[in-house]
Amino acid sequence: MTALSRRQQNRIDRERRVLDAALKVFAEAGYSGTTMDAVAMEAGLSKPTLYQYFESKDALFSAMLLGERDHMLEVFRYPTGKGMVADLHEFAWDYADTVLRPDLLSLARLIIGEVQRFPEIGRAYQQSGPDRLLAGIIDYLKKRRADGRLAFDDAELAAQDLWGLILSAPRTQALYMPDALPGRAALARYVNNGLKVFLRAYSTKPGEDLATLEALIGVQSVQKVER
Repeated sequence: MTALSRRQQNRIDRERRVLDAALKVFAEAGYSGTTMDAVAMEAGLSKPTLYQYFESKDALFSAMLLGERDHMLEVFRYPTGKGMVADLHEFAWDYADTVLRPDLLSLARLIIGEVQRFPEIGRAYQQSGPDRLLAGIIDYLKKRRADGRLAFDDAELAAQDLWGLILSAPRTQALYMPDALPGRAALARYVNNGLKVFLRAYSTKPGEDLATLEALIGVQSVQKVER
């Protein structure tokens, strides 16, 4: 692999700084309240420099959401090599740890509050974030079906079941009760149960896969105690 030049690395670092600043500003001010001036100030850049990276607020908003989506889909793009159950387990926790972050919950609340007046904001959020994440999950599940590891008729419904079973209840609670975020033990209860239900419904080897999942849960529990 060719090493990046200093100039290329500096550009990547600066873009990451811009996206981090954008998430902070969007989460605090909402979509309609966010300006490119505010993002530039938060990132410590001039406005003309910011426009060299992102041509508009829309482009910046989409790039910010895509970055979070890419993190959650990383295990599906680059599987663990430990098998499907390990991939699903890692995805479940990456997903939980990302969508329950206070800044992303704040952003989601603000978008929900703005979509009635500005429906285009909701569409932009849905298309850049959830829709693309769903597409990545569908692609992974279809590959596992082709491998003979999963069985389903509708890939989209199977993908919706996966993320709904993992986190629907605790995330809904966190959206409306920001002072009551679930602890790791409570979160594990939902994540692990959701994965078990998913495997019972869709795995072609449910007994074997459930045993593998129990082993992963046990390892995770031991690691938590050791910390």
